[in-house]
Formats: sequence, C-alpha cells, structure tokens
Amino acid sequence: MNAENGITLRLHDMTTRQPDKHGVVALLQDEAGRYLFIRRGWALPRAPGMWCFVGGEVEQGESYAAAIVREVREEVGLSVRAGEKFHETISPNGEFRLHWLRVELASDSPALTPHPHEVAEVAWLKLEDALRLESILPSLRVWLEAQVT
Repeated sequence: MNAENGITLRLHDMTTRQPDKHGVVALLQDEAGRYLFIRRGWALPRAPGMWCFVGGEVEQGESYAAAIVREVREEVGLSVRAGEKFHETISPNGEFRLHWLRVELASDSPALTPHPHEVAEVAWLKLEDALRLESILPSLRVWLEAQVT
C-alpha cells in the first residue's frame, strides 16, 4: 500500500464514521400550534447564533427522556414531560447523533426563562414562519421543509 492509498483510506473512514456522542432535540408545541425555537448564544463553541429547537448533549448513563427534560430546564427554564422519539439526524459537525423527541409542557411549569449564555433569543413560531428565519441549522431546515410541503 502506498502513502496516497493510506491517506484515502483514512479520509474515507473519517467521513463514514458514525458519531459516538448522543444529543437530544425537543419539539415543544403550544396551544396555538406554534413551536419553541431558540437562537443559540453567540459565545457558544458550536453553531453560535443559529436558530434551532432546544437540545443538547446526553450525559453518561442518562436516558434520552431524562436528557431532554434536563436540557429544556437548563436552556429555557421550562418543565416538560418527554414524549416519543420521532426523528434522528447527525449534527452539522458530525460529532453527535441527535434524537428528536416530542415534549409536552408540564402543568406546573415555571415561566419561560432563557439561559443568559446559551440562548440569545426565543420565538414561538409556526413551522412555515420558521422557514423564514436566517441562520437556521441545516438539518432543521430540511426537516421543516418536509413538514410544510
């Protein structure tokens, strides 16, 4: 095997490697049929300023349901109940396998309180309105387009 073939093999392995980290994404809908979107904090290392659903990394030993409840509480201060997993994607940088879960607002949930570092803005939007956002995560845009067409 020559050096060129070795490089080709290593590059191929990098592009086909599956993520070993897991993340969760929350789909939260209000009574008016709008969904909760956040603009990620500008100082975050991954996707700063990008619009997305609430989500984050699954911690060691944590279930997807527990992770999504924790992430929603940490990022926007809401109490939710985890529902079904309905979608799966790979993060834009290829680092995470993202598990999308429906969540429901708990009846005793505190008010929406965005985390000052992790969340720059919040918006309750219909899916078709979310498509008008600039700086939206690519996999979210693909999912949104599939829902509204």
